[in-house]
Amino acid sequence: MQVHLVAIGTHGDVLPILALASALKGRGHSVALAAPAPFAPLAERAGIPFHGLGTEAGFARFTAEPDLWRPWRGVEPLFSYVSDLTEPTYRWLAAEVRPEAGIVVASTLSLGARLAQERLGLNLATVHVMPFFMESRLDSPRLPGVPLPRFLPSRFRHWVGLGADKYVIGPAALPRLNAFRAELGLGPVRRLRYWWNLAPHLILMFPDWFTPPQADWPVQAVQVGFPIADRFGDTDRLDPDLEAFLDAGAPPLVFTYGSAMRQGRAFFETAVALCRRMGRRGVLLAPQADQAPADLPPGLIHLPYAPLSALLPRTAALVHHGGVGTVAQALAAGVPQLIVPVAFDHFDEGSRVRRLDLGTVMSQRAFTPARAARRLTRLLASDRVARACAGARERMAGEDGIARACAAIERMAAERV
Repeated sequence: MQVHLVAIGTHGDVLPILALASALKGRGHSVALAAPAPFAPLAERAGIPFHGLGTEAGFARFTAEPDLWRPWRGVEPLFSYVSDLTEPTYRWLAAEVRPEAGIVVASTLSLGARLAQERLGLNLATVHVMPFFMESRLDSPRLPGVPLPRFLPSRFRHWVGLGADKYVIGPAALPRLNAFRAELGLGPVRRLRYWWNLAPHLILMFPDWFTPPQADWPVQAVQVGFPIADRFGDTDRLDPDLEAFLDAGAPPLVFTYGSAMRQGRAFFETAVALCRRMGRRGVLLAPQADQAPADLPPGLIHLPYAPLSALLPRTAALVHHGGVGTVAQALAAGVPQLIVPVAFDHFDEGSRVRRLDLGTVMSQRAFTPARAARRLTRLLASDRVARACAGARERMAGEDGIARACAAIERMAAERV
């Protein structure tokens, strides 16, 4: 079977699709991946044929945009970048894929793949790695930057989300998408979050115990579980200096604010002060050297990257932004997490983690050394949280979201819609 895969976004969007490509190749299928140009080395290391979308400079401008990591303001730079890659994605699939053969597997933001399915009749499975992408009147996701009380009816929160579609997401995403659709002889999309869920197949890469399925989800949606994909990142081994650090003392706190964050300096400065206040050791993970303070005090170490599946089982807790991939890594390791959400799905992931007693959430404004120390102290001392984390670790050990997704893709290819 020929499988063409497309991933648009940052590490959290691309690594799960790369992991799928590797697993499908291991099952004997022919695969090819299109993703932003900077991910070429990761695909090469995994032995996956790669087609670069856009340029490294364009990706760097996208991730350096200050508004990207602000609730609601981030929608415009996100969809500006997504729009830049929509037509190249469509052209690649139009040139490479025969409609009657194989299947296309694409991340949510790969709008060019959805267009190719609609215009060219390609068999498409859209992969949602975030529960945030699943609309529901019965259990509406938590919106970024909208502090609605949980006791409000879900239908009200869903109605607010429709307003976000009309006044925030639509103006950012639809003009360029619909202009290209007109060139292809297609009618306009009225609401993006509705349109992308009209794909023939939907694969939901999060388990039902974390996000229970809802009666009003699309009938073609298949829920498979989390993808643990960090071994496809910048390295699959712990740095020797980090190994030595871990061996030298008590389990540390780990701090990360995501692979694409360029405005994390205040977060990491607070992390340093927090560790000193609690008398804890700490690991700071930030790709850019200028994000973490220079001249760290004893008991702290900074690295650009570490595979969380190897690091987290040797740590006390994880403090992070709330990206779904990072959430899943903490669940697999059975460590509590303190989430300081920034934008997009982070608020929704934090709400789900807190609801399941797997961690807690603090706003960026509240994330000060004193307040965070009190919150972490309670978190680490809680028997209820410890039991919930142990239960999540056991569940994750019994799941294989990648293998289940591959099996679903094989069925979807055989049962072409």
